[in-house]
Amino acid sequence: MKVLFFFGTRPEAVKMAPLIKEFQKYQGEFDVRICVSAQHREMLDQVLSFFDIKPHYDLNIMKSQQTLFEITAATLSGIREVLQDERPDWLLVQGDTTTTFVGALAAFYEKIKVCHLEAGLRSFHKYSPFPEEMNRVLTSHIADIHLVPTERAKRNLLRESISEERIHLVGNTVIDALFLGTEKVEHLLPDDFSGAFDSINFSDRVILVTGHRRESFGKPFMNICHALRTIADTKEVSVVYPVHLNPHVRKPVFEILAGVPNIHLIEPLDYPSFIWLMNRSYFILTDSGGVQEEAPSLGKPVLVMRDVTERTEGIDAGTAKLVGTDPERIVEAASLLLDHREEYERMAKAVNPYGDGKSSERIRNIFLNTVGLKKPE
Repeated sequence: MKVLFFFGTRPEAVKMAPLIKEFQKYQGEFDVRICVSAQHREMLDQVLSFFDIKPHYDLNIMKSQQTLFEITAATLSGIREVLQDERPDWLLVQGDTTTTFVGALAAFYEKIKVCHLEAGLRSFHKYSPFPEEMNRVLTSHIADIHLVPTERAKRNLLRESISEERIHLVGNTVIDALFLGTEKVEHLLPDDFSGAFDSINFSDRVILVTGHRRESFGKPFMNICHALRTIADTKEVSVVYPVHLNPHVRKPVFEILAGVPNIHLIEPLDYPSFIWLMNRSYFILTDSGGVQEEAPSLGKPVLVMRDVTERTEGIDAGTAKLVGTDPERIVEAASLLLDHREEYERMAKAVNPYGDGKSSERIRNIFLNTVGLKKPE
């Protein structure tokens, strides 16, 4: 069975990596092919290197200040040739990026079956997150097989009249990647990463921040930065922010936060360094979907700086709290975790709803025992 994995960003690569490794163990059953769009370049390459994944095809589409129109056109043109050359039995895409949707669309044009990993997430807001919400909705109505992380994701697809027999509950491979990555960090790299973070006082409680979402550009991002400054000014903490490379992020971050003694604006981290830092943080402020899933497995509360989230399971389980981009709400939620130990413990000890680290094994068995034996309509 020839399976072509297609992805283009760091989060996709992280979630694809353990599944690729699992399929590669079964070379007699699977002919594994890998294509990257490189919608992200540097951050993608870091993950590929860390997990020792070598793509067979690299579309290398990334350009400075590229628009969604340019990403879509370049990806569609590039993947067309790969699909026509390889003619895989399955194209496997992940999540909700433009690479994901365009890959599924191209496979549909070529009448190649599509498997969607991390299917069924919904915010039910067309423009939030943008363009991810529509990317995943449209991908769902192209895909032949849907690998969902939670029961809620499954129910979302059933409500959209997708056949239950095409939906498989598997958990989220991001937990597989986290466990695999943690093991590699401990085995391959020095125990002490502090040399890379000499300016950070780890005797303070460390608040790790990640923020990059397109729908927050402008005023919302300025609000986030003002909230971070208030927290740093009023609490004995070290705020560590690996700043995304997008200029729409970097401009307000550096204008508002540069020079504050206990705010550390650092360059984007490679995946192992991020795991190490996440594990040593007190809690995390983020707009990232992947961090909402990963951090609870390390016992880290997550404050989600978005107005809506498609990962509502974490909110319901108590591992995450939605705080939006209003400065007062962000400061209030952060202060609650810093000042009230019982609230912190409640979130830190809540059970992660996103998986147990065995999703890749389940998916491999589904391909060997189920989808490989019949052709979806």
